[in-house]
Amino acid sequence: MSPKETRVRRPVAGFTLLELLVVVLIIGLLAGFVAPRYFGQVGKSEINVAKAQIDALEKALDQYRLDTGHYPSTELGLMALVQRPQNEPKWGGPYLRKDVPLDPWGRPYVYKTPGEKGGDFDLVSYGKDGQPGGTGENADLTNH
Repeated sequence: MSPKETRVRRPVAGFTLLELLVVVLIIGLLAGFVAPRYFGQVGKSEINVAKAQIDALEKALDQYRLDTGHYPSTELGLMALVQRPQNEPKWGGPYLRKDVPLDPWGRPYVYKTPGEKGGDFDLVSYGKDGQPGGTGENADLTNH
């Protein structure tokens, strides 16, 4: 090619700003439709996890009672399931494979014995809001 010949430049392939804005708008609309459904399912799964944990803790407490003849006191709490209480020679634990779990919202389960509702003990998660009472995700979850 001689120096006098000029090269013909082809346009560079790419996206225009308008095309990028349209794509971002479409992604935003899709996220607007999907996100509420997804977050609704997360709330339901947290409730199901709390129910499963309460059930597992109930079984561990029952095993503790079978070994010792009584449930742990309110003062000892659920830690009696993983650490031998003083003056408890019949303790056969640990009754949980790991430490006592927190509820799905990051708070400890409330354990009281004797139970206020006529049972041997109460095991409660106060739900997402952490307060007694409530509805939906904020409802109390108990072993009763």
